[in-house]
Amino acid sequence: MLNGKKVLFSGMQATGNLTLGNYLGALKNWVGLCDEYECFYSVVDMHSITVRQDPATLRKRARTLLMIYIAAGIDPEKNCLYYQSHVSGHAELAWILNCFTYMGELNRMTQFKDKSAKHADNINAGLFTYPVLMAADILLYQADVVPVGIDQMQHLELTRDIAQRFNGIYGDVFTIPEAYVGKVGAKIMSLQDPSRKMSKSDENPNASIYLMDDPDTIIRKCKRAVTDSEGQILYREEQPGIRNLIDIYSACTGKTPEEVVKEFDGKGYGDFKLAVGESVVSVLKPLQDRFADLEKNKDYIDRIIKENAEKAGYVANKTLRKVQKKVGFPERIR
Repeated sequence: MLNGKKVLFSGMQATGNLTLGNYLGALKNWVGLCDEYECFYSVVDMHSITVRQDPATLRKRARTLLMIYIAAGIDPEKNCLYYQSHVSGHAELAWILNCFTYMGELNRMTQFKDKSAKHADNINAGLFTYPVLMAADILLYQADVVPVGIDQMQHLELTRDIAQRFNGIYGDVFTIPEAYVGKVGAKIMSLQDPSRKMSKSDENPNASIYLMDDPDTIIRKCKRAVTDSEGQILYREEQPGIRNLIDIYSACTGKTPEEVVKEFDGKGYGDFKLAVGESVVSVLKPLQDRFADLEKNKDYIDRIIKENAEKAGYVANKTLRKVQKKVGFPERIR
């Protein structure tokens, strides 16, 4: 508990360009959570360097991501939005937790296997211990809840195991985090391969709609979206391309899939794809306008970065000092 509220932690990597799927599936649903939770949203730039990054590009993308958080409606006065690398406690706690994590546990992590296959020329120790840093991210703020997708559940379970192991040795030190179960965001699939999630790392630029795509690009991508030859706008598994477009239109308009099917009864795929594109343009315009304003206000963003890092650091250090004392590190002379 912090300020009378349960604590929620989440973050996104400062790599690639965020997609419509990231917005509808996560960001959009983070906006109002500060009414119920004390929220920490990190730009997890330390996680990003398990894969080689161009330094200038990483810095730019980290700042862009933080501004997108704000542009999406996450108030930096009510939520803590900060760079992971600006709070040294993440790295310090990760080292300690490494000493309470077993090799066998890390060997079972499916994401390590997946990323190792993709980056066979750079299978580094950071890639292997990535889940421990993630555990430190969460436990540092004594998070009660963590919004996670299915692909991250394994990491949350490991976090819980590490916390319980540490608590079993040293007493009640860490809050045991739970998966956040709230409003489920829309699961948006690739426009070119609807069997896979829309991804910011997709090599096909037509597969994903990026948050900063201009209206013409969005419309074009929707028109090129993979469908089928059935010619009917129905919400069923046998038509994954159309089903995905219905999900997008539903998420953007607030209509149910059944209402969408009824609305486009008897109409062709061309009309429907255009409508989907226009609905996406409409949803992203306020975010893009707000982002453009933030880009012009460097002093404001710099202030948010400084103040939020100080807030995150203060909370993180309370946990870190407690952990350091428990494991036997000498007290710091003030």
